[in-house]
Amino acid sequence: MGLLEKRALKAFQDGSYKKLTDEINALAGYTIEFEINWDSIAEDEYAEMYDEGFTKVYFTPIIEALKEITADDMGKQALQEALKKVVIKNEGGFYYASGAYSFKDGVLTIDHQPFNNINNITERATELGELLMKNL
Repeated sequence: MGLLEKRALKAFQDGSYKKLTDEINALAGYTIEFEINWDSIAEDEYAEMYDEGFTKVYFTPIIEALKEITADDMGKQALQEALKKVVIKNEGGFYYASGAYSFKDGVLTIDHQPFNNINNITERATELGELLMKNL
């Protein structure tokens, strides 16, 4: 990771990341732990796309799925009892939602390439929502 990527990653971490996780936690009604493998998602030569890619691939689908789940108190309670942590990484080479999500022992793992199919937000949100609701 070169200086350009380091600067872009820091800008995302200091800006959009906090806003996005704050929005997720507000929807959930509690603080969800996030574990991000920054080295795996901050691919070289994509620094100019970090903010858009990370937001659209990882965070917006979570926000959209949680809006549906937390629409009532039953959903909020079920989410709080089940979801403890979100792990975000890019290790498996997945670029479609169907292979990118797993949920086990209270941990939602998102393993998705950050710059492929970035505009497939609805597909990812739907897949993620269905996985979470099945496990709540």
